[in-house]
Amino acid sequence: MKIVKYPSRQEWGELLRRPVCDIMEMLETVRPIVERVRAEGDAAVKDYEARFDGVELDSLAVSAAAIDEGCAQVDDTLKAAIDLAYDNITAFHGAQRFDPVRVEVCPGVVCEQRAVPIERVGLYVPGGTAPLFSTVLMLAAPARIAGCRQVVLCSPPGKDGRLNPAILYAARKCGVTQVFAVGGAQAIAAMASGTESIPKVDKIFGPGNQYVMAAKQLVSLYDTAIDLPAGPSEVEVWADESSVPQFVAADLLSQAEHGVDSQVVLVTATEGLIEAVQDEIDRQLPLLPRADIARCSLENSKMILVCDLDEALALTNDYAPEHLVVALKNYEAVKDRIVHVGSVFLGNWSCESAGDYASGTNHTLPTKGYAKAYGGLCLDSFMRKITFQELSPEGIRRIGPAVECMAAAEHLDAHRNAMTVRLNHLNL
Repeated sequence: MKIVKYPSRQEWGELLRRPVCDIMEMLETVRPIVERVRAEGDAAVKDYEARFDGVELDSLAVSAAAIDEGCAQVDDTLKAAIDLAYDNITAFHGAQRFDPVRVEVCPGVVCEQRAVPIERVGLYVPGGTAPLFSTVLMLAAPARIAGCRQVVLCSPPGKDGRLNPAILYAARKCGVTQVFAVGGAQAIAAMASGTESIPKVDKIFGPGNQYVMAAKQLVSLYDTAIDLPAGPSEVEVWADESSVPQFVAADLLSQAEHGVDSQVVLVTATEGLIEAVQDEIDRQLPLLPRADIARCSLENSKMILVCDLDEALALTNDYAPEHLVVALKNYEAVKDRIVHVGSVFLGNWSCESAGDYASGTNHTLPTKGYAKAYGGLCLDSFMRKITFQELSPEGIRRIGPAVECMAAAEHLDAHRNAMTVRLNHLNL
């Protein structure tokens, strides 16, 4: 990791730049895939699966029998871990249920807001070198709590055409029955447009590689919503003299192993900590099966020495990390001042991987600085808010003249007239 000491604020923008790809180039790469799947349906999806995943599929759907078979292959210890994570995720997201709002804003004018589920949702779960069965829980559990009528799950198959058994068990745990062995941009295109096998959905959720994310952004330009724009995973660890270097290094490496384009950042005002953490990284890294991936990620990563706590806070809010581990002795003093972040982990014992799996919060979070404008997934992500209003004759008299005045000022005479005819009717 590159060590940077006391950078000026003018240097922060370049210093905190993420690894980037040319999004326009990525969009043009996936556009033919999206358009062909829209035009040719299952045939195009199967062709892309053969080309990209190296598997010839007779059927895209995973049968109930195949799900049963996969679930049977998951050992009891992993099942228990998934069950525990499911319970915590369900408890936290279930507590987020929205209570309807009804307000009489003035006599005769009543406004209401209610939450209803998105009817058809599509969940994308990465497979490949890291089959993220935890993502099934993070997406499908809140979808079930929200009451989404149809939940469609796509995940790339292995060379044998099968999905990872833990993905199937997590899907079964969350009540997902429509599961398809499809990955990549073709899966996003299939859920966005619908094919003979894969239903069209209203909103697509889930992480993925750059091609998946580009496909999501492309289909969102048409008639399918997406959860949030996202990029490679990232973590910042904000540490001080009370931090445990072994813990800090482990947290940095936990994100570095995600992908070669991931980024990890250490921010501290304790100069001696940097060398101790680097020593721990050097010790722990060779022990990791994904060490080569983590090494590439560390080339994009930095250890930043700042002057004091206030400068560390300002830099953190400027960076807006996806994950933030606040490994400070007095983290309570700063936690309410952290405003740009996806998810925060407070204290030396709160490792980021707890949130990735089983603490109960959602691990689908904004990256690339989008935490300045987006929050992570929650129950609301699977809901729509609808407003209602009811006006009585008294309400018309109360707000009618104001509506007429405002419509006239905007030169929208038909808007004004819709109120005027009602006021005139009351005066007959």
